Amino acid sequence: KNMAGFQSSVKSVIMADRQGRLSGIRGTVADIISVDKRYTVAIEIALGGIMQNIVTDNEESAKRSMRYLKEKNLGRATFLPLTSVKGKMLEVGSENCFEGMACDLVEYDRLYDGIVKSILGKTAVVEDIDTASFIAKKYGYRFRIVTLDGQVINAGGSFTGGSVRNDAGIIARKQELALLSEQIEKLNAKIKDESEQLKPLQAEVAK
Repeated sequence: KNMAGFQSSVKSVIMADRQGRLSGIRGTVADIISVDKRYTVAIEIALGGIMQNIVTDNEESAKRSMRYLKEKNLGRATFLPLTSVKGKMLEVGSENCFEGMACDLVEYDRLYDGIVKSILGKTAVVEDIDTASFIAKKYGYRFRIVTLDGQVINAGGSFTGGSVRNDAGIIARKQELALLSEQIEKLNAKIKDESEQLKPLQAEVAK
């Protein structure tokens, strides 16, 4: 609810939308996609700060939000209007240990197809850095490749990597929230069941 992990400017826009002071806000990129646990690290690394970009209905909504941030001196944010952001997915042939293009490894409403392909359509996800190196070389370092553990070969040939915290990202938090909600439901069902078993025992004690 408090949008932990988001920039203050992004929080300000989302909160203003919730309170009815802004309109046409669909949420952040992190809000519009769902990711399987296997790909969480790769997708979070692939998106980086883009996860906090705000999706809007159109250019007008984006401009209104930018004016709001400017007038209130709340910082800057990047907006992705549904009407202007378009993208295509890069075609990569079948390769060993190739998981897929990043846009194919996330779930989202087709309404956001242009936006998701724009931000993830030119990023491939592979199993490990050796596979990444082989594919990058084969295709002339023309697109970005991310491994399942978060190592990156960028378009142009530079490498980025090291250790990654698995619990720090916005998508990881979103998954943790879903898991905790599921556990709460199970525990509530257990409480209900055991409360029913408790009633006759309490009656027996009273007797």
